[in-house]
Amino acid sequence: MVESKKNPKADLTKTTGLFLNVGLVVSLLLVIFAFEKKVYDDGSQVNLTAEAEEFEDLMDIPQTQQPPPPPPKKVQPEIIEVPDEEEIEEEIEIDLDVEMTEETVIEEVVFEEAPEEEEVDEVFTIVEDQPAPNGGMAAFYQYVQKKLKYPAQARRMGIEGKVFVQFVVDKDGSLTEVQAVKGIGAGCDEEAVRVIKGAPKWKPGKQRGRAVKVRMILPITFKLG
Repeated sequence: MVESKKNPKADLTKTTGLFLNVGLVVSLLLVIFAFEKKVYDDGSQVNLTAEAEEFEDLMDIPQTQQPPPPPPKKVQPEIIEVPDEEEIEEEIEIDLDVEMTEETVIEEVVFEEAPEEEEVDEVFTIVEDQPAPNGGMAAFYQYVQKKLKYPAQARRMGIEGKVFVQFVVDKDGSLTEVQAVKGIGAGCDEEAVRVIKGAPKWKPGKQRGRAVKVRMILPITFKLG
């Protein structure tokens, strides 16, 4: 019977395969262990977060409404009785016994008269009886034409036109407050005012039968011949 000889290369190959298988098993175990540890850690974190939220919900204490304070007590006013009748200790003496004889003189009570109100000189523009010059307006314009002198400057410049002169016929008929309200210049305005100021008195205007002041305006015409 022939004994077979052991091949050392075959034994080495068998040993190497065994160690390789053991290494694979160990590697698989380590990988499985690592995955289980990771899942365990993640699960712990999730559970802890949920528990923290539940704990916060439990710690949230709702506010309770406090009842309002009681109103202050009303103090009733103290009523003090006052007697209706009081005795007056002081006596007032009234002497009604007055003797009247024929020689008794009764003084008259004199009332001071109220001072008369000063009449304000009102100037009217329209009255019942308008003022007028003696002899009428025709006679007045003849006077103006006679007294009026054509200014030399206006004559040289050929100025013509009307100057409107305003004045007040006073209560006595005199002409006051004479002024030119609309003129043409070149000395014509001053000449018209001068002539009106020197005019004779008019008949004063009347309102309710009494003489009053009346304001009037008259045109004075300047025209070269």
